[in-house]
Amino acid sequence: MLWYTILCVTNCSAAVTATRGQGAQLNGYRLRGSTARDLDGTILATGFPFKAKQYATTYINIVGKLFNECADFRRTGSAALDLAYVAAGRVDGFFEIGLRPWDFAAGELLVREAGGIVSDFTGGHNYMLTGNIVAGNPRVVKAMLANMRDELSDALKR
Repeated sequence: MLWYTILCVTNCSAAVTATRGQGAQLNGYRLRGSTARDLDGTILATGFPFKAKQYATTYINIVGKLFNECADFRRTGSAALDLAYVAAGRVDGFFEIGLRPWDFAAGELLVREAGGIVSDFTGGHNYMLTGNIVAGNPRVVKAMLANMRDELSDALKR
């Protein structure tokens, strides 16, 4: 469990920080995530499971289903940066398959300290073990999970 995190974004001279129980900040300004009530008009971030290609078809189906509900997708190539964008409200939600804890641990604390939630693909808390992660405000995460549920293979429902 992380208590403190710093994520430096070099191309835009930003420092995103969080201390457990004390909130998240961007260059000293308090972060609050998105206030979206559902997926309509949202921008979601994701990465592709290049180390878990056995789930490629399932993942593309999930992306397709969510794309029908949201406005657009973004992909930075860094789960930690995507999660920092969720914390800052620059994107409304994030999901990815097969991450390692070091890919998302710093970003997870940022999201939580900015008022968001983080779960696995079933809405549980096993994302540290499975590497399957969904993040955003509670309403966005609930809507994402509802749309993903029918597309998940048994292997991803853990």
